[in-house]
Amino acid sequence: MHDMRPLPADSVHTIARYLLLRPAEPLDGPSVRQNGRVRKLVIGVLATVTAVVAAAVGTDFGAAIYAEYRLARSVRTAADLHNDPSVAILGFPFFTQARDRHYDEIEIRANGVDHPVVEKVSLEATLHSINVADASWLIGPDAKLPVGMAESRIIIDSTHIGRFMDIPDLLVEAPTRESNDSTGGTTESGISSPTGVVFTGTPRKADFHERVSVSVDLEVDGPDQTTLVMTATGVLTGPGTADQEVPEDKVDAVLAAFSGVMPGQRVPFGLTPTAWGARGSDLIIEAIAEDVTVALTQFNLR
Repeated sequence: MHDMRPLPADSVHTIARYLLLRPAEPLDGPSVRQNGRVRKLVIGVLATVTAVVAAAVGTDFGAAIYAEYRLARSVRTAADLHNDPSVAILGFPFFTQARDRHYDEIEIRANGVDHPVVEKVSLEATLHSINVADASWLIGPDAKLPVGMAESRIIIDSTHIGRFMDIPDLLVEAPTRESNDSTGGTTESGISSPTGVVFTGTPRKADFHERVSVSVDLEVDGPDQTTLVMTATGVLTGPGTADQEVPEDKVDAVLAAFSGVMPGQRVPFGLTPTAWGARGSDLIIEAIAEDVTVALTQFNLR
């Protein structure tokens, strides 16, 4: 057994005095110097990794920007546009998509496109799961692209609808009451239902010189589904409208002023329209199709 007897008092005092008077290890001792070297090594490694990652991300980002620029130029050439459209190739990293010749999603938007009927329109397309196996990763003007799903839209703003209808101050708005369904009465892209769209303006050609709001039903018609038919169904009053009554003998003329037929509304790539309505102050015709092949030359169909 170990001897568990307490140390004599003078021994305890001697040990305590030794510990108190023993000089501390200097701050630049071996262990401190070793820790410093380790920290410097770790910091150096982290800085190198960060620099490599930043360079890789920057290079990937730069390649995506260049590919978008080239695609914008290709669309401009193929679709005979006056300006480069806005193009975005979505998904990260870009390099793996380019290597695999398969892009997750591409968005194309062109504003102020000449139109033979309403002077100017905007065109939009969103392509999903794009296969470029038979083309360069830098998509050229002649490319034909198989896509998993294509969404395309033609957009006419209130100003140009008003000029077409001879109501210069026309304002288009979504229906005052949307259907109470899971999407709030709109498509996923925010397009309202086609029934009860609100048109507000001054129908001077009906010999009525006050701003009035009317309810308008929209329909896409014609053998090739490219004619937008606007049928005014009634005068609207109350909150959110011009709140202007129309004398009974003027109602038919006012409704006729807000009605019209607008041909030539062809969505990009010639897809068949699947929805139409209002979004903001614009009228939009939208088409959605799956497993189709689109050609950039068909982005602007006049």
